[in-house]
Amino acid sequence: MEPPSPQFRSPWGALRFASTDELRIGYYELGRGPEIVLLHGFPYDVNAYAEVAPRLAAAGHRAVVPFMRGCGPTTYRDKSVVRSAEQAALAADVLGLLDALEIERAVIAGFDWGARAACSFAALWPDRCAGLVAVGGYLIQDRTTASRPAHPDVESVLWYQYYFLTDRGRDGLSQYRRELARKLWHEWSPAWDVDDDVFDRSVDAFDNPDWVDTVVHNYRYRHGVVPGDPRYSDLSKRLARLPTIEVPAMSVFGSTQRGHASQRRGSESFGTISLQRVVDGAGHNVPQEQPAAFANAVLDLVRACNAKPDG
Repeated sequence: MEPPSPQFRSPWGALRFASTDELRIGYYELGRGPEIVLLHGFPYDVNAYAEVAPRLAAAGHRAVVPFMRGCGPTTYRDKSVVRSAEQAALAADVLGLLDALEIERAVIAGFDWGARAACSFAALWPDRCAGLVAVGGYLIQDRTTASRPAHPDVESVLWYQYYFLTDRGRDGLSQYRRELARKLWHEWSPAWDVDDDVFDRSVDAFDNPDWVDTVVHNYRYRHGVVPGDPRYSDLSKRLARLPTIEVPAMSVFGSTQRGHASQRRGSESFGTISLQRVVDGAGHNVPQEQPAAFANAVLDLVRACNAKPDG
């Protein structure tokens, strides 16, 4: 096997690969112990967890950090398969990764697409999910409500989604992927002064030839413009019912993210252990903006899961 491209080298060690029915997933791992899978969002990559993974490993865990479908070295095994990033597909990717790595149960943590994947996975396969940490809380979507307008403060933040519904937007994402990603990083995390070197460590992951198609399909599917992948239709129907997530969960919110406070969902979407935390000074990408706070949230959930009830 050829060595990985330099842009995917990591201080965590060698880039590894795991094969599922649909994907060849590139991932890093660090540490030993109970597994924690860390899922990034759009437009980000595994570097979002550059400081979180070592903290979890130092606390006695095995941190597994995969590139999401269409990002970095993660590729589709079949050229004809739909480049879909619908929530059911992202959840199935988590299951496939656990199976490929022979992990029976793991804590799943994520933000943005990663949080949606984590929530969907926890709802669909609770027996494989030891706990959930989701930036933004309950993020499973009901597509039947996609046409309902939100408050203008929220709609204005979502401009990029409507942009991607057009051919102009698809071409813009393809031609200006770095500029668009940088703009979204700034808008979503207004208090985060992103160093150029930090941003540059992620942008090469967007050069995956399937990245644009995967991103565009995600938002077009979400807004009902295109159908999903038929292989996930049954899972999609289950998620459309907005099932309660029964596994122990920690909802994390950044205090500075514009336009998203009204999207927070309460404990009624979760069963058993349901914790919440607001991270001061963080926006959308809490793991990279405030890695200590995010790692502590994950570890606090693990401790809550392991605590025995009084009496």
